[in-house]
Amino acid sequence: MPRLLTALAGPVSRWLPRSLLWQTFLLVALLLILALAVWSQIFRYFQEPARARDVAQMVVSVVNLTRTALINADVERRTDLLIELAALEGIRIYPAEPSDELEPLARTRPLELLMADVRQQLGEHTRFAARWKSLDGFWVSFRLDPDDGTDEYWVMLPADRIEQQHALEWLAWGAAALIVALAGAYLIVSRISKPLRNLTRAALMVGSGRTPPPQEESGPQEVAVVARAFNRMAGELARTDADRALILAGVSHDLRTPLARLRLGVELSGAPGDEVQAMVADIEEMDRIIGQFLDFGRGEPQEPMRELDLAALAHEITAPYKLRGIDLTLSSPATLIVNAQALPLRRAITNLLDNALRYAGEDKPLDMRVFVAGKEAAIEVADRGPGIPVDQVERIRQPFTRLEEARSDTKGAGLGLAIVDRVMRAHNGRLELLAREGGGLRAILFLPCTAKEASRARIVPNTETGGRA
Repeated sequence: MPRLLTALAGPVSRWLPRSLLWQTFLLVALLLILALAVWSQIFRYFQEPARARDVAQMVVSVVNLTRTALINADVERRTDLLIELAALEGIRIYPAEPSDELEPLARTRPLELLMADVRQQLGEHTRFAARWKSLDGFWVSFRLDPDDGTDEYWVMLPADRIEQQHALEWLAWGAAALIVALAGAYLIVSRISKPLRNLTRAALMVGSGRTPPPQEESGPQEVAVVARAFNRMAGELARTDADRALILAGVSHDLRTPLARLRLGVELSGAPGDEVQAMVADIEEMDRIIGQFLDFGRGEPQEPMRELDLAALAHEITAPYKLRGIDLTLSSPATLIVNAQALPLRRAITNLLDNALRYAGEDKPLDMRVFVAGKEAAIEVADRGPGIPVDQVERIRQPFTRLEEARSDTKGAGLGLAIVDRVMRAHNGRLELLAREGGGLRAILFLPCTAKEASRARIVPNTETGGRA
């Protein structure tokens, strides 16, 4: 049995709603429907005996009046009396015969109670049928003389006198009550769900490095307490970020100023040229590492999203590399508009190019593409370096992670891809690291793109190739 329940849990869970609002609403709706069904059964259980007594009294009255009319009527006029009863009252009376074809009544609780009450008043010899010969109805037998079984008749009462009236009305009122209860349940649940959705959006803003607006500290006590705690946490984080920005500004000045003096001193020291070049390269590497620490520590700038031409941005970024003589090929459409933050996105693309040159070497070609992939815009930087093992792709996204065994003889703090990954998450995009056919690495940035701009980007391609000067 546990295995069966476990096997059924998977398919059932796929059909259940995911949100708290609809899960709670579904649960409340099921409870209301179950409660309504139980109360209807309770009402029927206690209402059926009283109704059975009322209907039985009506049936007994009709039988007694019919018997009295037949007894007091002349034998010659009994046929006329039967016709008149059928025409005026809808009551049909036929003599009972041993060859009568009968169909018994259904064995339901209301009919069982009705038959018991009628037999109690008319006698145990009373019979009932749902069909007499070919006529359907509620048939009851009676004797003109209770002690004489030879003179027996069947009387048929109209069905509307036996069946419960206003069943549809009861059903309509029950459905109306259920709808009102469900609407109230939805309003109650939405009061909890709405603050939680707001808290979710605010938490996502905090996760992407932005400051969320204060949350309303109203509503149910538990939700208000959570909102108050979240606002306190967001305020503490904002103050911490402000302190961190102040410290980083001081670090930038205190470290880079001595490095600049050190470089100047090295260049004026009169040492051999190759030694000066090596020391200057080390100083530039230290400055670059400090820059990466500052970029990672500052997080994403509070720059608003705006329309940005990825193709134009790619040309601007690659121009300095081509002037340095880097063998860089750029392929892009004429225009490709996305909503993005220009400065962080520029930093992410530059990090990819610098990583590719650092690990693959400046003597190997680089390929850069701007293209459309489905409903996304993509920027790809492909190198011919040693690549990244598939099982290490997720780990390399983490800060201060370097794969020395895969990419040796390199320098750096291991923050380049971590910064790129953070920038893409802030843009609701993603970074993919794929192996390149023939060796190397493909680093691809994916950004959301409108269908209109995607179709335009496919129409007008533009390719530029830059080589060594």
